[in-house]
Amino acid sequence: MATVIGVRFKKAGKVYYFDPSGIWPRPGDCVIVETARGVEFGEVVTGSRSVNDQQIVTPLKKVVRMATEEDIRRAENNERREKEAFTVCQEKILKHKLDMKLVSVEITFDNSKIIFYFTANGRVDFRELVKDLAGVFKIRIELRQIGVRDEAKMLGGLGACGRTICCGAFLGDFQPVSIKMAKEQNLSLNPAKISGQCGRLMCCLNYEQENYEQVHKRLPRVGKDIVTPDGVGVITEINVIKERVRVRIRQDDDSFDVKEYDIDEVRRPGPGDAAAVRETPRPQERRPRRAQAAEEAEAKGEEETEDRKRRYPHQKAPKNLSTDQFFEKLKENGGVTPVSGTREHRRRRGGRGRGEGPAQEGEGTKKEE
Repeated sequence: MATVIGVRFKKAGKVYYFDPSGIWPRPGDCVIVETARGVEFGEVVTGSRSVNDQQIVTPLKKVVRMATEEDIRRAENNERREKEAFTVCQEKILKHKLDMKLVSVEITFDNSKIIFYFTANGRVDFRELVKDLAGVFKIRIELRQIGVRDEAKMLGGLGACGRTICCGAFLGDFQPVSIKMAKEQNLSLNPAKISGQCGRLMCCLNYEQENYEQVHKRLPRVGKDIVTPDGVGVITEINVIKERVRVRIRQDDDSFDVKEYDIDEVRRPGPGDAAAVRETPRPQERRPRRAQAAEEAEAKGEEETEDRKRRYPHQKAPKNLSTDQFFEKLKENGGVTPVSGTREHRRRRGGRGRGEGPAQEGEGTKKEE
């Protein structure tokens, strides 16, 4: 066990533990502490208390001293300089035409470094920007790319509930949120209704998730059997907030009625409980078989093909004769070169056939002998 105090450096920022080292400040006091990046000015949010060694990061840093009036004025002066640096950096970004959005500026308490926080869709080459900023401020420059959730935390704003967004008011760390939580809480899956200013799922979905999980463990899912004081029925709806459940039960006149019960009045069915009587499903119209649908589609396709052929008729291509067929035609015509397969076809193509002229006829007669 170690005795520590909790210090926060930003509004709604993460709480860090420090060794009080003989100084016992109260919550709300400002202190000067030693951190990994130098001396910092912070506010005490939790008084001295004992925590497990697993919850602290070793080695534990110490509190240097209580903040004086000069330290407070210095911190206020740094805030004014941060606003000026924000304006200068925006002008430099426009000058270099960089695809990035400046979110916030932070100046360390000892004025040794300026940190610029920005968002961008991808990687940004800001080497020239760093050179220009270093020439203006004459101190070390650091640019950090952050995510959309960190951007919303720094900028703040109002949520769908009308209050300040949780990450900008009191949340120190971001907890994982999944779409499964929205489904279990019966919320609308419309992204506009379950997303926060950052465009991600709202952090408040995680607040009641533990209660929903406990209630769902005690009850079966919707559509399953459940035992009620009036008999065995089927669950139609579960209201976790009111801790009530709606059940459809069969009556004596073979009708079905829906009743509401408290969660403590119902239980899961056991081995000796009878199964619930369910409503007879309504008959549905039989859809056409796949074979019939395929035949209809094939017949429709043939009609379209025939119609296309009628609209766009094609001329029949001339038949080319092989060597044997050429000599057979030559014998049948009495030594005259067949026209249909050679000369006429070449004439249509715009060229001169080899069988044209009397010399070709002589060759044909000679080959016939």
